[in-house]
Amino acid sequence: MSGDRAPRTRRLGLVVLRRLPLFGTLIGLGLAIWLVATNDLSAVAAAFGRIGFVGFAGVTLVRAVVVLVCGLAWARILDGLSPAPASACLILRFVREGINVLLPVASVGGDVLGARLLTFWGVAGSLAAASVLADMLFQVGTLALFAGLGAGLLSQVEGPAAAELAHWTLRTLAVAGLAVAAFFALQRTGIVRVVEDRIAALGRRFVRETEARPEPAPRIQGALDTVWAAERRGRLVQSFALHALAWLLGAAEVAVVLTCIGVENLSLSEVLVIEALSQAIKAAAFLVPSGLGVQEGGLVLVCGLFGIDAGTAIALSLARRIPDVVLGLPALLVWQNLEARRTDVRPATPTCDRP
Repeated sequence: MSGDRAPRTRRLGLVVLRRLPLFGTLIGLGLAIWLVATNDLSAVAAAFGRIGFVGFAGVTLVRAVVVLVCGLAWARILDGLSPAPASACLILRFVREGINVLLPVASVGGDVLGARLLTFWGVAGSLAAASVLADMLFQVGTLALFAGLGAGLLSQVEGPAAAELAHWTLRTLAVAGLAVAAFFALQRTGIVRVVEDRIAALGRRFVRETEARPEPAPRIQGALDTVWAAERRGRLVQSFALHALAWLLGAAEVAVVLTCIGVENLSLSEVLVIEALSQAIKAAAFLVPSGLGVQEGGLVLVCGLFGIDAGTAIALSLARRIPDVVLGLPALLVWQNLEARRTDVRPATPTCDRP
């Protein structure tokens, strides 16, 4: 009986994992509906209407620049290691973003597919996966630093609500810092190699003696060692700096939208606080696709500290979703076009893996 129960438990666990993004979508949608329903719809509509075409174009342009900077950061990680040009990383960075914000997947689904699509340019699968893992580490690490900057600036704001949110953010960042350190250690200490060995051993147990043995899979740990090689430190520092710059540029989206709505008395530090903390709150709920509802709630909370009403905060969030659609839909079309042409792309050759 116990032997039968274990496979059923594993199957149930897999079903739950596959449906987590759907559960997150439903929870986020419910939160978004509740936020809109409990606030003045006319105030939201009025604030949203004041943004106008110039505001929507401005916020979309800023987002495009941010994604391009992130694409350059990914390209620096791969520089000198792969046959793929930097333009491939720029294109696929938009695809990664489009999948993450428009499809019902967790916020890392686009990154997984981005690694697979990179192999269409002749990059070894192990190297593509390693580059995305390093890229995600830099993205999360710089977000933590950006959120810390926001919390530090918020601690200078008078009021018990601001002080409590700043302290809560710093406590949360302490935990997040441990998670980032663990993610780095996972890539640098050979733990991935142990996991790969266990998976390979498990696979061999299910291969009958009469069946052909599968070819050894490319080693992700070897590719990670190549990516993190000491002589590549300059490229990695550049990638890290570009990700940090991307988070700072994101504050321009907040400034553009609020200026168009008519909120003009905010300082640069207040704009940075709004962007940093709202992004941190959204990232904490990464299982909710596109931060649906969470982004709106985070902006209502943080904007309220600076006297910005909930209607304006929700309008700001809705405006920031315009680039998700304007840039995301073409990115999804590019993805489908790449899939359709995949047979015309030369196969990957794992030249950069180490034994």
